[in-house]
Amino acid sequence: MKKVLLMFAVLMATMACTKKNDAVPAQEAEENSTVTETEEQRPAISEEERTANMQEVQAYLKECGAFFIATADGDQPRVRPFGAVAEFEGKLYLMTANTKDVYKQIERDPKIEISGMTPDGRWIRLTAKLVRDPRVEARRAMLDANPDLRKMYSEDDGVMEALYLVGASAAICSFTEEPKLIRF
Repeated sequence: MKKVLLMFAVLMATMACTKKNDAVPAQEAEENSTVTETEEQRPAISEEERTANMQEVQAYLKECGAFFIATADGDQPRVRPFGAVAEFEGKLYLMTANTKDVYKQIERDPKIEISGMTPDGRWIRLTAKLVRDPRVEARRAMLDANPDLRKMYSEDDGVMEALYLVGASAAICSFTEEPKLIRF
């Protein structure tokens, strides 16, 4: 029951964030026109700002505990909980198994959205693309940062996949403050 209530709260919070701030820039372009913002069109940010923003999002996702990733399965959205996140070589990584439907959906369409809520009632709405990193070093870094995953995976099992976010835009929202926009 707690999980259902949490999912409902995340859904309601995401809707509230959308009403307060219709979308972060990349989402707004996608939702309001047929032209989406490309990496070249995004205003430049310094490497220091990009790194700080990525680390802020990573810390936020860890504070959420579980966060939800939405993928596309044809014309049907699919949402499922994730909980593992890690920084490796200046990129933010997630992981999954290549035997799961979520991985197949990401292979077909790498665009994802993430939403999660912290215990104090703030939530995140993040849009990005996921890119597979085939290197064992990336999988090892993911497992080192999330040692509980070693119960299910190993870096050389042929099943675990490390995926990093590119073109990320996020909004951290609450019912009492304006959304904080972040990109990296």
